[in-house]
Amino acid sequence: MTQTLTATVQPWRLFRTAVTRVQPLSPSFVRITFAGAELTELGDDRFDQRVKVILPAPDGSLEVGDSDGLSWYQELMGREEIRRNPVRTYTSRYVRADAGEIDVDFVLHGDEGPASRWAGTVAPGDEIILCGPNRAHGGPYGGTGFKPAEGTDRFLLVADETAVPAALAILEGLPRDATGAALLEVPHSTDELLVDAPAGVQVRWLGRDGAGHGTMVEPAVRSLLDRWLGEGANGIDVGDLPIDPDGYLWDVPDQPVRGEFYAWLAGEAGVVTRLRRALVKEHGVDRRSVAFMGYWRTGKAEG
Repeated sequence: MTQTLTATVQPWRLFRTAVTRVQPLSPSFVRITFAGAELTELGDDRFDQRVKVILPAPDGSLEVGDSDGLSWYQELMGREEIRRNPVRTYTSRYVRADAGEIDVDFVLHGDEGPASRWAGTVAPGDEIILCGPNRAHGGPYGGTGFKPAEGTDRFLLVADETAVPAALAILEGLPRDATGAALLEVPHSTDELLVDAPAGVQVRWLGRDGAGHGTMVEPAVRSLLDRWLGEGANGIDVGDLPIDPDGYLWDVPDQPVRGEFYAWLAGEAGVVTRLRRALVKEHGVDRRSVAFMGYWRTGKAEG
């Protein structure tokens, strides 16, 4: 008897793409549209679906290994620096797989990093490689952090500019009868973007205008928690934070509970740490109802 072996379909794969449109959204945000025949196989779990953007190496090359899985990453990290393509994480803002297109919103912050430098000078026709969900897998693909308990109807979203695209995607996907608040800290007061949020979710844009990260959003969150839950510390043990060797924090509860609300915090690690403490320790919010992602730290470049 002959047995047919079917290869396991990997949840993520590589997609070769080219820029077709560059649309400035505000002083700090630009939307870049990528297209390519391979993108008809791009999957999407929506909400804060992440993708990896693989940029040209310092020598201009754009060659990565196997298209399925993540083996390409280990090979890439072993290259000499001149041939090592920068890899950065972004949110798939809009996916139009049937048309072979994806929109990704980039934050512009000068020449501080390879992605910002690239986004500041990119033009239609420029090529990159994306690593994202493989539509052939069927999903769920992984790569999302917004996972509230079923039936949750009140939400708190907190983001700095690096997480604003993800927060806006979440807002657009919420049930239309959802309630809550989204507090979004951005570099400039003129960085406010259009968003289709439920009428019951208040969206507040907090421009730093030269102030430090967290300066605007931290007091705004604390004030909101006082209104929602009352003042005074509850003395709840905040528990050990999952911190990786680079000092970043990441925890998405696998079994969220339906409580007063579901909180999603994303941005600079120090700010996220303090806000998570305010929620869990100072106000007694169940830690299983708080997803937090402190994936960058002031003064440290993404690896």
